[in-house]
Amino acid sequence: MGYFDKRYHPPGTSPGTLAPSVRPPATPLRIRLIDYTDREFLERDDISPDSCVPFLDSETVTWIHLQGEAQPDVLRRMGEIFRIHPLALEDVINSGQRPKADLYPGQVFVVLSHPSQTEAGLRMEQVSLLCGRNLVISFHNGPSDPFEPVRKRLREHIGRIRGRGADYLLYALMDITVDHGFPVLEWFGTQLESLEEELIENPTQASLRRLHELRRDTLLLRRSLWPHREVLGTLMRAEDWGITEDSQVYFRDCHDHAVQILELLETYRDMTTVMLDLYLSSTSNRLNEIMRVLTVFASIFIPLTFITSLYGMNFQNPGSPWAMPELHWYYGYPMILGVIVAVAGGLLFYFRRKGWF
Repeated sequence: MGYFDKRYHPPGTSPGTLAPSVRPPATPLRIRLIDYTDREFLERDDISPDSCVPFLDSETVTWIHLQGEAQPDVLRRMGEIFRIHPLALEDVINSGQRPKADLYPGQVFVVLSHPSQTEAGLRMEQVSLLCGRNLVISFHNGPSDPFEPVRKRLREHIGRIRGRGADYLLYALMDITVDHGFPVLEWFGTQLESLEEELIENPTQASLRRLHELRRDTLLLRRSLWPHREVLGTLMRAEDWGITEDSQVYFRDCHDHAVQILELLETYRDMTTVMLDLYLSSTSNRLNEIMRVLTVFASIFIPLTFITSLYGMNFQNPGSPWAMPELHWYYGYPMILGVIVAVAGGLLFYFRRKGWF
C-alpha cells in the first residue's frame, strides 16, 4: 500500500468537477438494485442508471449499489436522476477521501474506509453511502462486493432489516464496513505474535523489515479508521439528518465497534514500538554474547601467546648467566606444553566459576 493513494483534481479545479481517471478502470462498473418492503422484494442486477428512474420517489425502500470504478458520465447521470450534490459525486470519484459525514438537502452523505488483507498486503478501499427518503445509494471502488451478507439478509428476510426504513439500511451497510476491521486486526495480532517469538529467539534483518512493514500498515490503518468514530458520533447525535430515534440505538452499537477497533489498533501500534525496542535489545544481547565468547578466547590465548613468544626469542649464549637454560633442558619442551595446558585449563575453570560462559 502506498503512502499517498488519493485521487485528486489539479489545484484550482472548479468544485464538483468530475474528471475521468488517467488510467483505465481496474474493476468494471456493475450496478445492482434492490427494492423491498416487509412483504415484497425485487432485485435487479447489472442495470443502467436509467433503469433506476421508475424507483425515484418510491414509497418502498430502494437500495442501489455501484460496484467498481464509476466513470464521470455514469455518476453525472446518477446525480441528475437522484439529485445528488456535485460535491458528493466529486468525493465518490476522487477515492481516498477521509471518512466523513456531510448533510445535503434531504440527503446524508457518508464516506468510510473499507480495510481488507490480501496476499499483496493491506488494502484500503473507499465506501461512499448516500441516504435519502426511502433511498440508499452505495459506491464501492474495489473488485469484490463487501455487502453481499446484507443482500442475503434482505433476500431471505433475516432479522428486522426489511421491516425498517432507509436509515436502518444505512446503519447495516456502515456496520458491515466498520466490522471488516476485526478480521484485519486478527491477522495483525497473529503476525505480531509470531514476530515477537522470532525477535526473542533469532532476530534477523528480515524480521526487522517485517516489523517495519507491520508498523507502517498500523499507522496507515489508524489514519484511515480513526475518523470512523467521529462519523458515527455525528450520526448518533444528529436530530435533523433523517436518522430516527429507533435507529440511533443501532448507530451507537456500531460506534462501540469502531471504538473497540481503534483500541485494538492503538494496542498493536504500541506493540510494534515495544517490539522495535525488543529487536534492538535482542541484537544488542546477541552481540554481547558474541563479544563475551571472543573475550574469553582472547583472555585464554593472551598468556599462552606471551609464553610462546617469550621462548620464541631463542637466546642461546652458554657463557651468559641470562641465557635460557630451558632451551637445552631434556624436558624443556614438554614442560612448556604442560605450562600452556595448565594456564589454559586454569583460566577456563576460573571463567566457568564466574559464570562468564
